[in-house]
Amino acid sequence: MKTSKLFSYIKNRSFTIVVLCLVLSLLAACGASDSAGNEGEAEVEDNHIHFLYNFSTNSLDPHVDSSYVPLRAGITETLVRLDEENLTIEPWLAESWEGEDGINWTIHLREDITFHNGKEMDAEAVKASLDRAITESIAMKNALKITEIKADGHTLEITTSEPFPEFISELVNPNVSIIDVTEENILNKPIGTGPFELEAFVPGSRLELKRYDDYWDGASTLYKVTFSFNEDANARSLALRSGQVDIVYRPEVESLETLKQIDGIHVESTATFRVHQMTMNMQRESLQDVHVRRAVDALINRQEIVDTILLGHGEAAVGPFLPSLPFAPTYEERPTGAEVAVEYLKEAGYTLQDGTMQKDGEPLTLTLLTYPARADLPLIAQVFQSDAKQIGIDVDIKQIDIPEEYMASNRDWDLATYSNLTAPRGDAGYYLNATYHPTGALNFSGAEEEELTAIIDELNQTVDYGKRAVLAEKAADYVNENVINSFVLHPSTIVAYNEDKVDNWVTTRSEYYMITNQLGVK
Repeated sequence: MKTSKLFSYIKNRSFTIVVLCLVLSLLAACGASDSAGNEGEAEVEDNHIHFLYNFSTNSLDPHVDSSYVPLRAGITETLVRLDEENLTIEPWLAESWEGEDGINWTIHLREDITFHNGKEMDAEAVKASLDRAITESIAMKNALKITEIKADGHTLEITTSEPFPEFISELVNPNVSIIDVTEENILNKPIGTGPFELEAFVPGSRLELKRYDDYWDGASTLYKVTFSFNEDANARSLALRSGQVDIVYRPEVESLETLKQIDGIHVESTATFRVHQMTMNMQRESLQDVHVRRAVDALINRQEIVDTILLGHGEAAVGPFLPSLPFAPTYEERPTGAEVAVEYLKEAGYTLQDGTMQKDGEPLTLTLLTYPARADLPLIAQVFQSDAKQIGIDVDIKQIDIPEEYMASNRDWDLATYSNLTAPRGDAGYYLNATYHPTGALNFSGAEEEELTAIIDELNQTVDYGKRAVLAEKAADYVNENVINSFVLHPSTIVAYNEDKVDNWVTTRSEYYMITNQLGVK
C-alpha cells in the first residue's frame, strides 16, 4: 500500500474512532444525566407528602376564604398564634406588642422575614395587608375595630375605636393573614411568609406546594406538599388505604377499625374547640317562640348521636364550650325526649291532630339545612327529621354547599346543622362576638338580644381574666336559657396517616395549623 493511501486509510480510521468515542461519551453522559435526574425525582418524591382535606375551596384569598386553606397549607401566617397547651397568645410574625389602655397598640415585627417573592415583610407591607383585610371583609372590620394604622420601619401603631383588650387575640384569625398585596393574583396565588410557597392551584381540587428555602423559622425538610380536597369521607379513607395519599383529615368514622388493622396506618382522635350545633333562624315566625326552640332542643338525643354516628369519637354537648375550658358554665340537666318536646309545643299553642303538629290549622313544618363536607352533619339532620316526624313535625332537609355563604344570603330556612370553632383564640370572646353579637360574622340565627349584646360589649372591654370568665359564663347562660341555637356534641378531630412515612404530624385543637415546617418524612 502506498504511503498516501496508507495515510488516508489511517486518517479515516482515526476519524471514525474519534467519532465513535464521542458518541459513546455522549451516550454515557446522557445515561448519567438520566440517572441523576431519576435520582433527583426519586429524592423529591421521597420528600413529598400528600395531604387530603375534607373541605374544598375555589379561592385562596386569605382575607375572605372561609376554609382557611392558605394558613392551613403553610402559605400564610398571622401576626400572633395560639399556644394551645396554655390557651394563650404567642408571637409569630410579630415579636412583641403593648397596649395598656386597650385602644392604642404598638406591635413590633420580626426583622428577618421575607415574602415568597423575596420582598421584605416590613411595617408598610403589614399595614397594607391589614388595610386590605378590613376592606375586603366586613366581618374583619367589625371584629378588629381598627380606626388607624401607622407604619414605621418594623413597628406598627394601631388605634381601635374603643377599649378592646382582646384586640391582639383577634389577630390569630386566619382572615388577617399577612400577604404581599402588591401581587395581582391574590385569588389564585397569594404570596405569604409561610414555610411553603404555592406552585399550582386547581380550584376545588388541589394545591401543589414547594418548600420556601428562605423561610424565617427554618426551612422544612420536605421538598413538596400536595394539599388536595375530597368532601366524600369514604373516598378519603379509600385513598389512604390504597396509598394514594399520606395523611387524611377526618376519614370516614365507619372505616376507622379497618384502618387501624392495616400495618403502618396510625389513627388518632383529638378533642378540639369545636361544637356541632343546631342553628336556629330567629327571624322565622315559629322559632321566635322560645317554647318552640326548647321543643327542638328537647328532640335532640345527643348521647345516641355520639354513640351511633360518631361511634364515641365525641362528647355530648350542653353548651358551646367544652366543659374542660375554664370559662365553660356548669349547666343543670335539662329534660329531653319526645314527650318533653310535645309539652313545650303545647305551651306555644300547638296541638297534635291526626298525626300532625299544628297551630290555628297550620302544620308545623321546618326546613333544615345541612352540608356534606362534614359527613356526620347530614346524618344528624336525618336523625332529627325522623324524631320530629314521631310528634307530627315535617322536616324538609335541604343540602347546601357552602353554609356560611348560604345562611348569610338566604333566610328561607328554619334550622341548620352547623359546626363551629368556639375557642380558637383560647377565649370565649371570639365565639360570643361572632355568633351572637348583631355585627358578628357568624350570627346566622339573626340574634339581636339587647341583654346579651350588652354582656358581650362589656366582655369586649374587660381586661381582668377572672371578670372575663364571669361575663363569658353569663353570656353562655343567657344563650342556654333562651335557646339561641342548640348544641349537639363536641366532635373529636380524627386524622389517619401513614406512620411509616409521615414524621411530626400534630393534630391541633384550633384546627388552624396543619402543614408546618416541622412536618416531614422518616
